[in-house]
Amino acid sequence: MIEEHGSGRPSTPLSAARRIVVKVGSALLVDAGTGRLNRAWLKTLIADLLRLRRRGQQVILVSSGAVALGRRQLGLAAGTLRLEESQAAAAVGQIRLAHAYKELLEATGVTVAQVLLTLEDSEQRTRYLNARATLEALLRLQALPVINENDTVATAELRYGDNDRLAARVAQMASADCLVLLSDVDGLYTSDPNRHPDARFIERVLRITPEIEAMAGRPSSTVGSGGMATKIAAARIAVNAGCHMCIASGHHRHPIRRIERVARCTWFIPAATPLAARKQWIAGTLRPAGAMHIDAGALRALRSGKSLLPAGVTATLGRFESGDTVSVLSADGAEVARGISAYSDSDAARIIGRQSSEIEAVLGFRGREELIHRDDLVILHLGYDAQGRASPASQFDRDGMEEPADGPGLSGFSLKVQP
Repeated sequence: MIEEHGSGRPSTPLSAARRIVVKVGSALLVDAGTGRLNRAWLKTLIADLLRLRRRGQQVILVSSGAVALGRRQLGLAAGTLRLEESQAAAAVGQIRLAHAYKELLEATGVTVAQVLLTLEDSEQRTRYLNARATLEALLRLQALPVINENDTVATAELRYGDNDRLAARVAQMASADCLVLLSDVDGLYTSDPNRHPDARFIERVLRITPEIEAMAGRPSSTVGSGGMATKIAAARIAVNAGCHMCIASGHHRHPIRRIERVARCTWFIPAATPLAARKQWIAGTLRPAGAMHIDAGALRALRSGKSLLPAGVTATLGRFESGDTVSVLSADGAEVARGISAYSDSDAARIIGRQSSEIEAVLGFRGREELIHRDDLVILHLGYDAQGRASPASQFDRDGMEEPADGPGLSGFSLKVQP
């Protein structure tokens, strides 16, 4: 479903967002004629980001521009670059870009952090969790993360190819409430307005359908790598993660402030919150990698909204790594919850039954206090048999997870997200 411009402006989700990801395109940061950084415009963007922070919102910036800045310094001709030329330009331009952000942000007393990511970092589970933990730590310590694709090491097969999808993956990774794509276009049209003057503007997208995907056009910028097709792909990632996404023009100064004043832009609306979307994904795991047995006290704690601590776990079953989804079993073997383990089965087995304060002494490193954090945990509401007993979970053994007799899945269980 779509709502066209002029049918009633929706209120912006920006003001209500707890965590915001802003992506800046190369066409905004780098002057196409000179190849130089547009510092005057960048200062106004930073002023907008600092205003968000002052009112208690967390901000992550995903920035393009490194290749565009570096190619000028290296004297590379206009046009499409070979992969190695793009990587060389990124290596040169990234230093200049990072220095500009450091200079402008630290002049206001804000610590800036550079984070370089590749596609593999968001697809490989351990790297994904490490990157997510790093972002969480930076935000907790009041730093402003500035993220770009790590072009200098990514191969053609392991590149995003554009920072729109990278920004959406970051929003997903950080459980952001709002993603803003600042670009050289002001939103989505029914067709390319540069080629079709009668193209109609789309103000709000409630569902990404084949009709919406067909509206994507070609890149109109000479310095960027993205087009509307990459923005639609980014929107699909974002809304599936419960994140609102906005496509807006960044050509004017103070572009974030203009969006909040309801400037023309396209909003993609998710059907759930980031936390609910994440928990639905956890609940939908067809085959957990392992399991943990818990005692009655831990079960009560989970049902009251607490995390699963080592002290309440009596045994681990199966083989799993940190970041794998595991089943949580009550004393009678019924699956009562499902979540993402912060530890491997071998490490978990060493700390179960102990206090969180003992983890470092036992394992030799300072890990998380929880085996499963409440944000990574879904309470499962059990079905009951004819005698009123809770349906048992699948049977497990130390050699791995076995399927129930009637095939994969959890017969007798209904899945319900408990925030």
